[in-house]
Amino acid sequence: MRHVIALDVGGTGMKAALVAADGGLLHQARRATGREHGPDAVVEEILGFAAELRALGAERFGEPARAAGVAVPGIVDAEHGVAVYAANLGWRDVPLRALLGERLSGVPVALGHDVRTGGLAEGRIGAGRGTDRFLFVPLGTGIAGAIGIEGRVEAGAHGFAGEIGHIVVRPGGTPCPCGQRGCLERFASAAAVGQAWAAACGDPGADAADCAKAVESGDPRARAVWQEAVDALADGLVTALTLLDPRTLIIGGGLAEAGETLFAPLREAVRRRVTFQKLPAVVPAALGDTAGCLGAGLLAWDLLNTPTTPAEVTA
Repeated sequence: MRHVIALDVGGTGMKAALVAADGGLLHQARRATGREHGPDAVVEEILGFAAELRALGAERFGEPARAAGVAVPGIVDAEHGVAVYAANLGWRDVPLRALLGERLSGVPVALGHDVRTGGLAEGRIGAGRGTDRFLFVPLGTGIAGAIGIEGRVEAGAHGFAGEIGHIVVRPGGTPCPCGQRGCLERFASAAAVGQAWAAACGDPGADAADCAKAVESGDPRARAVWQEAVDALADGLVTALTLLDPRTLIIGGGLAEAGETLFAPLREAVRRRVTFQKLPAVVPAALGDTAGCLGAGLLAWDLLNTPTTPAEVTA
């Protein structure tokens, strides 16, 4: 069976899959990155993992993978196949596409940014399927974004398109590691909500999921923390939709797991802020933690289907 290798590399773990032409997951596996052993060890883990998947695919399906796609965090030069920088993994300027191509006996390899790659999957086969314009926003430790346009994801001139988490929504507010003050992710990420709720309830171990449960139980302190996050998120999203005019806003990540506890007030907050803009659909992401792998698989298939315009340039 024709298949490709897909790898989604995170800060602490890797998800991998063999992906069929119809997007089906033929095999899935997970592994630690080994980042405690340094960046070179992480790269070797990635290469070794990919080689094992190639061997498994050849044995199980009678032929090796046709291509490979890999999604990584941090700053990515997808056009040249270089993982430029990732604080969590400790690497700089890793020619990952070339290294993987060599380890995989010369098959074509696509390299993509993790959030944009996940957004590609959500747009094509997930919550944005059939939508010509979408914005995918995962709410996790931070907040990122992927701008979907006609089946592809826009990387921008320098690979920074979609960084909605660093829109300033509260000028002069909480300092952000990026150097600004009042960035969206300092108020509306899962990490920010968890920190605010831990301070409000006096439990240093409390997190965003605990806050959501307290909101559902009617705790006024939790409702105040939650509403502050929702208002900040709505401010950031309306800024983005004013610039991008998406048909659909796809919200994912840990905070979105609260379901309608998040989406009901968020839709209302966005609606209140919209004036001349067209109100987009605000929907939860559909693919969960498989989005990165599925997106990497799509990048790999794109290499085979459109060999003169590699998908890694735009995703």
